[in-house]
Amino acid sequence: MKEKELNHLAIILDGNGRWAQKRNLPRSMGHKEGSENVVDIALYAKEKGIKYLTLYAFSTENWKRPKIEVNYLMKLLAKFIKDKTNLLVENEVKLNIIGDISKLPEKTIKACLDVCELTKNNDKLVLNMAINYGGRSEIVKAFKDMAKDGIDFENINEEYISNYLYTANMPDPDLLIRTGGDLRISNFLIYQMAYTEYYFTDILWPDFSKKDLDDAVDAFFGRDRRYGGINEPS
Repeated sequence: MKEKELNHLAIILDGNGRWAQKRNLPRSMGHKEGSENVVDIALYAKEKGIKYLTLYAFSTENWKRPKIEVNYLMKLLAKFIKDKTNLLVENEVKLNIIGDISKLPEKTIKACLDVCELTKNNDKLVLNMAINYGGRSEIVKAFKDMAKDGIDFENINEEYISNYLYTANMPDPDLLIRTGGDLRISNFLIYQMAYTEYYFTDILWPDFSKKDLDDAVDAFFGRDRRYGGINEPS
């Protein structure tokens, strides 16, 4: 039976808009506040020995939001990446963007590519930002890429599929945290999370603290992970 480890943490960053509305602020202020929390939690995750952190920042379905909000999110993303690049470099964090960024504005694409290049050799934490990401579209892309590469369908197995996902060469998430109170995974890492432990909290993302992360991690280590088998008493 596998030893219990927390190598890969995934978080759905939910509740930014509601955080702002509760304070009679524009939704954009919630997104800004939520973006500031990303680095704090990422660096704390690194302190806790987590090697991979995957954050759901913008889904393929989020384009359905009002255009003014989407435009603000794109600008905020580009600014966030530029402003935090030095901090990521100083803390030896490698930034990956997972998702189809070809649909993003040119300035946002450039900001993403530049910081990924600057941090590509860092090895203390891999920070995956899921932007224009959808789990089903990721699987479709994987099968299309296998077809382009001429992979014989008889040879396709779980390992092949994993190697064609955005998270190739990474362990599957051990723990998923969703803030904001909703009890669903919203098309996030649906192939990778076959045996992930889920942790849901009503806390809105801008208010999610280091202590809240500790609580989630403690809950994870209190669970019995059997992977379909039986853990014998020690």
